[in-house]
Amino acid sequence: MKKIYPIFFTLLFGCFLFAQAQQKDRTTLTDTLKNYSAYKRKLTFAGVLQTRYLLSLDNNVDINGKNFDPATSKAISNTFMVKRARVMVKGDINDHFSANILANLAEFNSDPTNKVLENAYIKYSLNKYFHIQAGQFRPFFGIEDAVAVDIIRTLDFSNQYYAFGKNGWQSFQTGLSVLGNVIPNGKLRYFAGAYNGNNKNQSSDDNNTKNLYGRLEADLLKDFTVGVNAGSGSLGSSSIGKAYGADATAKVPLSAKFDLLLMAEYKTGANFLAYNADKQPVRPDLSEYQMKGFYFFPTLRYNHQSKRLRAVEFSCRYEYFDENYKLASNARQTIIPNVSLIFADDFYAALQFGVAVDRFKNQIPLTSTYNHSLGYVQLQIRF
Repeated sequence: MKKIYPIFFTLLFGCFLFAQAQQKDRTTLTDTLKNYSAYKRKLTFAGVLQTRYLLSLDNNVDINGKNFDPATSKAISNTFMVKRARVMVKGDINDHFSANILANLAEFNSDPTNKVLENAYIKYSLNKYFHIQAGQFRPFFGIEDAVAVDIIRTLDFSNQYYAFGKNGWQSFQTGLSVLGNVIPNGKLRYFAGAYNGNNKNQSSDDNNTKNLYGRLEADLLKDFTVGVNAGSGSLGSSSIGKAYGADATAKVPLSAKFDLLLMAEYKTGANFLAYNADKQPVRPDLSEYQMKGFYFFPTLRYNHQSKRLRAVEFSCRYEYFDENYKLASNARQTIIPNVSLIFADDFYAALQFGVAVDRFKNQIPLTSTYNHSLGYVQLQIRF
């Protein structure tokens, strides 16, 4: 692993020199600015508020999908809740430097330890070929990292997103990242970085190994994009593991009013949590503790474009996910039919309702590894 670090930073330095050369080529003699300290300086605020009502549709299953014995315990089968109350502040220092802070105030509803603060990074943008950011951010390791964090098109992110996040492969991490265009027209883009890999709001890393990741994204046709990901890292006392993924998105215009949006993603990688939790005197190699998942997310969008109702989306996400498929396979299949009424463009106001249906290959009574269905109504506002 240590041999990879010099290679990574050599490539990083090479990207910077190439981008700088591109920048010099674009410098003109007509530039009369003598001080860029406050050039394009501004402060912007944004956020998202997401409230929902949840209802368990199965007997003896609570809103978290956990099976319970009604003779010995009583559980909550329906509730109102605030899922996200995010506030984002972005400060542009000048045309190159900016700072980004994102906090989810809804985390104060429970134990806020190692929660609340999500994005907290400084970004330097030289040109479209080279951007570098340092701090806490989401590494670009799939579609759900590329989509704005405040746009939720259905009940929530995928099961694999949260599992890979808990294992340090994605979600909010602390480190360094570079990204930009590979070619002038922007149809090929790169993302790469190094980060601690022990999740957000930690005072320091939990070992001396840094996670490395890379992603290439290409627009093969108009409104058709594919991406590939690869990563290497560890968590806690685990040895070094790998993760890989591939994804595709497409938009197919069907008529003047209808569009078909398609999204699919596959990922596989080391399950560090399962490896570290195994207390056998002699345990298998980390390569045996593997998770994998796939989802397909089609959305039929009707562009109503009236003054108040801008669009209606009908979607149904199917997901297959297995957290430990080599040693203790128990595949989880999730289907989420959803209807979204969009009252302001770009999901600035949307009402959503649907059902999340989970089915396990092997059910375990009195746990959340149990078949369940959850109905929901969700209102989200961006500002």
